[in-house]
Formats: sequence, structure tokens, C-alpha cells
Amino acid sequence: MENYSIVIFILAIMIGLSAMADKIRLPYPVLLVTAGIAIGFIPGMPQIIINPEIIFLIFLPPLLYDAAFNISLPEFRNNFRMISTLAFALVFLTTAGIAVTAYYVIPGMTWPLAFALGAILSATDAVAAMSITKGLGLPHKTITILEGESLINDASGLIAYRFAVAAVAGTSFVLWKASLEFVGLILGGCFIGWMLGRFLGFILKRVKDDHIVAISLTLLMPFVAYLLAETLGVSGVIAVVTGAIMVSLVMPKTIPEQTKVQSKAIWDIIIFLLNGLIFILIGLEFPYVIESIDHEDILPLIGYSFLICLVTLVIRMGRVYLQHIGLQNAFRKKNTRKNKRALLDWKNCLIIGWSGMRGIVSLATALALPHRLSDGTPFPERHTIIFIAIVVVLITLVVQGMGLPLLVKALRLHKTDQG
Repeated sequence: MENYSIVIFILAIMIGLSAMADKIRLPYPVLLVTAGIAIGFIPGMPQIIINPEIIFLIFLPPLLYDAAFNISLPEFRNNFRMISTLAFALVFLTTAGIAVTAYYVIPGMTWPLAFALGAILSATDAVAAMSITKGLGLPHKTITILEGESLINDASGLIAYRFAVAAVAGTSFVLWKASLEFVGLILGGCFIGWMLGRFLGFILKRVKDDHIVAISLTLLMPFVAYLLAETLGVSGVIAVVTGAIMVSLVMPKTIPEQTKVQSKAIWDIIIFLLNGLIFILIGLEFPYVIESIDHEDILPLIGYSFLICLVTLVIRMGRVYLQHIGLQNAFRKKNTRKNKRALLDWKNCLIIGWSGMRGIVSLATALALPHRLSDGTPFPERHTIIFIAIVVVLITLVVQGMGLPLLVKALRLHKTDQG
């Protein structure tokens, strides 16, 4: 009953703060994270332990599904080159950049541990990106690139994390084998998502007049796709995203308008509650993680976290502008309509570069680090990695999250700009 009361209390706080955020014009993820930290420091507040499996199985699938279902497919296709660069190449560059920084700066970091930290913090967060950019009036193209990147990069980040943790446990890393496995995980996830999307479309055509059944099937879809893909050893993230895109293509042709309206209302409520809970939970974890760190190490670790944030921001900005130059060169060589649609101006590049918030996936992967290795020895530097991961998430949400509206205002960016 005590935990039940705490959950109700947190939900009430979340709803109240979300309404308040709109009035004070503060990104609600920032407000909710801050509230979570404050609640965690309340004397006598029992510790709420986040099970990473709960995040991966309960939170991640519906949030990814909703985002992929509502993404603009024409814009996604037009900007796939930029999206894929950010979702794959940038993730691995960021992993390497953080690893090099951690190895040479943080005491006790071995190369495998440094790469594990890099993989944990390599991918931007879909929930944070959508929550903070909502209502800023950004061009559709920019929003689609940010959402598309954060939908796909979870897969590459989680795969890099898997290899890094295996290396910590003593498994040798072979590049060509890892590359083949990476491709297999992505293609396998696409196939599972495509198959389930087609199957759900087939079923929806036959139950379209039964509103409750049709909506229930769409609610069940992301969980089935994720669980099936992970059970078969392929990417659950890619399976959910692919399945959502397939269903988004089928539903307008098969589902009555009334069912679409009801489905959207239900999904909006679910996503609102999940979004709010995620950011509250991120804040709640912080006070308890501090307890596992020696007090004299806290300030240096916070300093390392700021340095890692700076490194990731520089790498991201550099990669975005290099891609921008590449797109311009491609347009000069082949002055086609497709290449022109993919062009971005420097303002949008700056917004995309700045919008590299980390979030719930980074937190979940950090907490998912095993307590012990296969030989029974404790996982080295586990508390340090978790602490740095949470601090980096908080820094990106607060600094970049609060800075983004100011940057958009300073640039005087409008939906019509390159949109």
C-alpha cells in the first residue's frame, strides 16, 4: 500500500507540474526531472528502484511506436541520408569520443569500461527530443530529422553497449564479426516489424467495425514486436519502429474515422503518463545514486560529466555540419529535386546539433549493467558509470533542454524556414 500511495503521489505531482510547465514556458521534462530530484531528497522517502527490464519492456515500446506512427514519412524519406548518418555513424563516433575522453581522464577506466560508458551515452533520446521540441515552431524537416534519428539510434546504441559489456567480461571483439552481427540485428528487426505490421493490417481489415478490439490490437502491437524481436535475438527497437510505420500506412485505408479519433485520444493519454513518469523517475534515481559514491569523488565525477557533455556536443555539431557540407556538394553535382529537399540551412543545422539530449534509454542501460561478471567478481566501476550517466542525462536535459527555446528564439526560426 505504501508503494501504491507513492505512485499515486508521483502521478499527481506529474500532472500538476505538466500543466504548470505550459504556463511558465519551461520544458516540462526539465521541471519533472527537477521535481523528481527534490522528491528523492524528502526525508523518509522510500527508494524507488527502477528495473531496467521494466523500462525496456513497458516504457520504450509504446513511446517508440507512437513516435514512429506519427512521423512524416515523406520528410523521413527525403532526409534519410541525414537521419541515418546521425543514427548510425554519429552513435559510433560519439561512443569512441566518450571512450577516449573517459580512458584518459577518469581514474580506473579501462578501454572496455570506457567504451561501455560511451555506448550508454551515445544515443539521443526520442522522448526528450519530442517533449522539448514540441511547441517551439520548428520546421517540419528539422523535427522529422530529430525524431527519426532518436527512433533509430537506440538500436545502434544498445548494440554498441552489448559489445562493450561483453568486452568487459573478457569476450574478444572482432570487427568483422561485430559488423555482420550489427547488420543481422537491424535486418532481423526490420523483418519482424514488417511481418507483424502486415499481419496487424490484415487483422484490422476484418475487425475494423469493432472499435475496442481494433484499438486494443494497436496497443498490444509494440509490446509483441519488441518482445518477439528480442526473444529471437534481433533489434526490438527497429522491430517496433518498422511495425509502427507499416501500421501507419495501413490504418488510414482500413479504420473508420471514429476509431482513429478514439485511438488517438487513448494513445495521447498513455504517452502523456509514460513521458511524465520517465522524467520523474530519472530525477528520483539521482539522490540514491549519490549514496553509492564517496563524497570526495562527487565533484570530480560531476566535472568529468560536464567534459563528456562538451565532447559529445562538439562531435555532434561537427558531424551535422560535415553532413550539411556533403549534402550541399551533392546538390551542386546533381541539381535534383530530391537533393534540394534534403538541404538544410545553418540555422537548422545548429538546432539539430544542439538537440542532443540524453534520456531514459541511457539511464536504463546504465542501470542494466550487471552487478557481477561471469566469474563472480564485481563489475568494475559500476557505480561510477551509473553516476556519470545520470549526471550527463540531467545536464543535457537541463542545459540543452532549457537552452533550446532560447536558441530558437535567437535564431528567429519559423516553420517556413527550410521546412
